[in-house]
Amino acid sequence: MSSHLSSNNVIENVVQSKMRGRIIYQGSVSSQVAINFSYSKLFNDSSGKGYQRPINKKRCKDFADYLSQGEDSLYTPILLNAASNWEFHAYDRQRPSYGRLVCRKKATLMDGQHRLAGIKEYIEETDSTLNVPFLAFHYLDEDEEIKLFDVINTKAKGIGTSLSRYLNRDNDDFSWVATNLILKPESPFFSKGTLIGKRSKEKHITLQNLYQIVNLITKKSDLIKLPKEKILNITMVYFNLIKELMPDEWDDYKNYRLTHITCLNALSIVGNELINENYLSKSQQPDSAKISKKLLNLGEIDWSVSGDLKFVKGVAGTKMLADDIRNCIK
Repeated sequence: MSSHLSSNNVIENVVQSKMRGRIIYQGSVSSQVAINFSYSKLFNDSSGKGYQRPINKKRCKDFADYLSQGEDSLYTPILLNAASNWEFHAYDRQRPSYGRLVCRKKATLMDGQHRLAGIKEYIEETDSTLNVPFLAFHYLDEDEEIKLFDVINTKAKGIGTSLSRYLNRDNDDFSWVATNLILKPESPFFSKGTLIGKRSKEKHITLQNLYQIVNLITKKSDLIKLPKEKILNITMVYFNLIKELMPDEWDDYKNYRLTHITCLNALSIVGNELINENYLSKSQQPDSAKISKKLLNLGEIDWSVSGDLKFVKGVAGTKMLADDIRNCIK
């Protein structure tokens, strides 16, 4: 993509400062200016100094959908390298750090290409204008630019799926249920769950793992239509029955695989069927006595880490174990 602008862009109300001795500019522009005043250096750029991945259209669409949620859909500044092609002019001597930028060429976009592409899609669909914040380095050479891009995308870690679920617990029912499966003392996962995704010997089940368990418990059934409080109670009832039937296996993660994620997922798949087959519509509760009677035969499976289950892993292993559990409880 060309670095040339059809004419000079002037950006008003810009603050000039320094970061680690480098001059930086901070300000904002309209979305129409933002999608045209920078360009991405793709990894296969003929200069040999490219680094950006090709645009992922789904990520752009997801961001455009996020923007459509309204005023709560905030976003971070895009990061640019002006490569000495932008000139700063202070409005007056009394405020030397506040003024306008004259952009003679496009800046290179180091971080934010999917945000910008999503913004472009959004404003084209809605015929609207957004305010897009930016932070621009006055000058980085190409190697510095590549190094900073690498740091942003490899050294800086995202918050993780589990923490994201926790932060969205008030907006997403399954996230709320998964969170409470960890927080409620009466939950069988109370002493085993971690909210932020960091596992330990004691807390080896993440919030994201529990989110998936709730999804499997309710998948393709009327259970998904129930209030979140009911789904939470049903999930606790089911897994508490398993815990009560096999307390040693439940509590000993080191020697038994019962609470390993593959096994919990398999139990959830079968639980979906058991709960739906033994559901009391009037009370909106599973028939615990009937389900418990079915689960009695779970003890016939060798749950030890040294048994056959040590080879059971992944989606295929989960499905295979679910089949074994079905055969066992018939």
